[in-house]
Amino acid sequence: MATPPNTENPDSLNLHPEAVQTDYLTDETETAPGTTEQSHAQAELQEELGEGAETDGETVIPYDNASDSGWDSGSLIGDDTYTLASSIMNYRMENGRQYHAYRDGAYWGPNDEHAKEILDFAHHMYLLTLDRKLHLAPIRNPQVILDAGTGTGIWAIDMADQYPSATVIGTDLSPIQPEWVPPNCHFEIDDVTLEWTFPPDHFDFIHIRELFGCVPDWDFFFQQAYNHTKPGGWIEIVEHSVEPIATDGSMGADHFYTLWGKTVIELGQKFGKPFTIWKESKERLEKAGFVDVVEVRYQWPINGWPTEKKLKDIGRWNQLRLHEGIEGFMIRLLTQVGGWSVARAQLFLAEMRKCLKDYKTHAFLPGTVVYGRKPSRRSKESSQS
Repeated sequence: MATPPNTENPDSLNLHPEAVQTDYLTDETETAPGTTEQSHAQAELQEELGEGAETDGETVIPYDNASDSGWDSGSLIGDDTYTLASSIMNYRMENGRQYHAYRDGAYWGPNDEHAKEILDFAHHMYLLTLDRKLHLAPIRNPQVILDAGTGTGIWAIDMADQYPSATVIGTDLSPIQPEWVPPNCHFEIDDVTLEWTFPPDHFDFIHIRELFGCVPDWDFFFQQAYNHTKPGGWIEIVEHSVEPIATDGSMGADHFYTLWGKTVIELGQKFGKPFTIWKESKERLEKAGFVDVVEVRYQWPINGWPTEKKLKDIGRWNQLRLHEGIEGFMIRLLTQVGGWSVARAQLFLAEMRKCLKDYKTHAFLPGTVVYGRKPSRRSKESSQS
C-alpha cells in the first residue's frame, strides 16, 4: 500500500526564489450573513496578527472572499483542513499574479479573477466534449458527492442543481468559490494529496478533474479515494495531455509544440508532481481496487483548425483558453521550478501564443475520462468464497 506523503516538509515551489518577485497583499474582508464561525476565524486572525502586522517584512492580510455562505467550516475545525491559521485566508502575489497561501507552493496555478475565468472556460469545454453531461459514470440517486480540487466550484454547483437530493462537497486549497450556492453544495479548504479525514465508505461519487501536476503520489491518492467511496459507489477522473500532437504529418519533431510539451513534462517531473496522469488513470484505478473501469478518449484541438463543427468549436475555445491562460499555467513553473528569468519565460509564452494562431498545424491535446466502481460488499464476499 502506498504511504502518505511527508507532511513535515510541505510541498514548495520555492526552488529558485531569486527568479520571482513575491509579496503578500491583503484587503478588507466582509462577512456574509450566517457565517459565525468564519467571523470567529477573522477575529482570531486579527488578534493573532495585530494591526498592520508584518511577517519577515511581508504584509499578510486575509483573503477577500473568506466568508462564503457555501463554506462548511465547522466540519473542518480540529483537523489539518482548517486550523483557523492566517495562511488559509491569505493570498500571495508573485510576478503580478495572485496565488493561494495555504500550503504555499503546493499548486502551480494562480487563483485570481483571470485564472478563475480560465477555469470556467475549461468547464464549458468539458460540457461541449461530453455533450452537456457533467459525468459519464452511471451513477444513480447519489446522496454524497465529492469534487476533489473543485477550483471555482462550478462543476460542484451544477451537480448540486442536477441532484438536489445529494450533498455535494467541493474541496480546494483556495477559498475562491462563489458566495451564494445551492443549499446542498458546500466547500471546504483541504489538500486532497494528504490523508483524507472523511469517514470511510462515505461517497457515492468522487469526481476529479484537471489535477495534473498537483498530486505527488497518485497511488496513495486513489487508495484514499477507494477507502472513502461507498461499496458500489463510483469514481471519475477527467484529464488531458500537456503535449500537443498531430497525426497527419502537419507537425514535425522540431515544432515549438514539441518543445512546449517536453518542457512542461520535465518541469512536472522536477516538481515531483507529473502531468501524465491522463494516460495512467485506468491502470491506477484498477490497481487501487476499482472494477468495471472504463476509459473514454477525447481530443481537444489546439485551435479552430478542424472542419467538423463540434471539434472546431472546442478548438476555438481551447485557443482562447490557452492564449489567455498560459501565463497562469506556466509562469510559476518556469521561474520557480525551472529557474528561468521572468523575461525568458515571457518570451517562451509569447512564442506559444504565436503558434496558437497557426491553423496549418493540426495539433490537438489527447485526453481521457476514466471511471470505475468500488465493488459492493456482496460481490467482494462472492469473489473471496
